[in-house]
Amino acid sequence: MYNMYKLNTLFTLLLVFYFNPFNQNRFNTVEIKPKYTILFIGNSLTYTNNLPKLVKNEAKQKGIKVNVEMLAFPNYAIEDHWNEGTVQKRIATKKYDFVIIQQGPSSQNEGRKMLIEYGKKYSTLCELNNAKLCYFMVWPSIHNYQTFEKVIQNYKDAATMNNAILLPVGEVWKEYIDKTNSFKYFSADAFHPSLEGSKVASKVIVEHLFSEQKK
Repeated sequence: MYNMYKLNTLFTLLLVFYFNPFNQNRFNTVEIKPKYTILFIGNSLTYTNNLPKLVKNEAKQKGIKVNVEMLAFPNYAIEDHWNEGTVQKRIATKKYDFVIIQQGPSSQNEGRKMLIEYGKKYSTLCELNNAKLCYFMVWPSIHNYQTFEKVIQNYKDAATMNNAILLPVGEVWKEYIDKTNSFKYFSADAFHPSLEGSKVASKVIVEHLFSEQKK
């Protein structure tokens, strides 16, 4: 009986110790990372290889939990999305931390104007709904490689003018291509990204997106 009493007493003490809130905090030492929700707005350069999912996986590897959503259709520019009207409704829900916009290379004056002027509309809407606008800088086709510097400059200018985060994927691509003379980031059609190219894009996006949050 005495041994049974000792066992019951010990068991009771263990239960008290285990369920004590102070001791629970000692065991819960894993830091809970913030959770972000990202809306991708673009075209086939975004939905090829499911870039949003690659971004989610890349962020997870860095201990950052994110949710991703995508509005992307073939040959769409940010003007087309705006005129279609769904983006305004999505952003107005106030559930997005980041809104990432992307269109074609935009090396010509018309594309540059669209990046800047429609980017301003997106920027204003994002500010009203507690989101941060981001530009996903893309690249030209291999056949139009000579326009790459204009692509880079126009995306940089648009991001600066609209107080947005620049995600310089195209610039990283160009640095690699110029250094290695390898076009492996492109798929067989010489424009859309290969899986490796999309993975590089996801790394650049995560790196620049969340480095901004540490400042």
